[in-house]
Amino acid sequence: MKPSSSLCAPAVLAMALAVPAFAQDARPASAPAPTADQQQAAAKALTAVEVRELLTRAGYTKVDDLEFDKGMWEADATSANGKRVDVRVGADGRIFADDQVSSLNADDVKARLTAAGYSKIHDVEFDDGIWKAEGERADGQKVEFRVDPKDGRILGVEND
Repeated sequence: MKPSSSLCAPAVLAMALAVPAFAQDARPASAPAPTADQQQAAAKALTAVEVRELLTRAGYTKVDDLEFDKGMWEADATSANGKRVDVRVGADGRIFADDQVSSLNADDVKARLTAAGYSKIHDVEFDDGIWKAEGERADGQKVEFRVDPKDGRILGVEND
């Protein structure tokens, strides 16, 4: 018997809340990475209320302007040190703040996107704690990307 989609959202929330914001990917190396479409679907499974709760548990307060954009939830919030920051929440519940440091450079991001089958990668920039870029799918469709600053995972892909 297949689980209904209404049962999936609580499971996704439970997983997201169980993973600290600084946690590394717990997937075994042999497990295939989720596709961008799967990541987008999982991110949409989180509601605005659930994302607010996730941010609050991570120590953020005064969460404002919460919206779903380009495969991620985005908000303005106050961090534990009282500083206003832009934050994003990925499909796996990881939180990305605009003051985050990247362990990748633009060439690393281009290489990861190319290896994932995208081409004509350009306008690669580190902004608001994540990498952003533009490129094309194999079918020529222009897309925008969001890429994890620590491990290069594609966090979101949206048609341009």
